[in-house]
Parts: sequence; structure tokens; C-alpha cells
Amino acid sequence: MSKNQSSLKQTIKSVASAFLGVQSNQNREKDFSEGKFSHFVIVGIIGVIMFIGLLVAVVSLVIPS
Repeated sequence: MSKNQSSLKQTIKSVASAFLGVQSNQNREKDFSEGKFSHFVIVGIIGVIMFIGLLVAVVSLVIPS
């Protein structure tokens, strides 16, 4: 991996920060200059699916069927 590309760990951290709305401007600029768009999209989609799964699990526990 070249030194200009973000690692998987950094990509996950950036996407999680963006989800929470706490991404710093410096990190955002670094993501745009060094990260690959496709990696952010894939990690973002996986994050959304996990979030929806968590919500479904919590609602299933709270509301008996």
C-alpha cells in the first residue's frame, strides 16, 4: 500500500467520525486527498447496514412479538 492511501482502520475511523458528526476539518481534508472514494462508500454502506441491524435488534428486544 502506498503511503498516500488510507488504511482500513483509518477509513473506518473516518466514516464513524462522519456518522457522529465529529470529523475535524483537518481529517476531512486528509480523507479527500489520500483516501479512495470507493473504500469510504463500502465502509459507509456496511456501517449503515450494521446500524439498521442494531436498531432492529433493539426494537425486537423492547417490543415483544
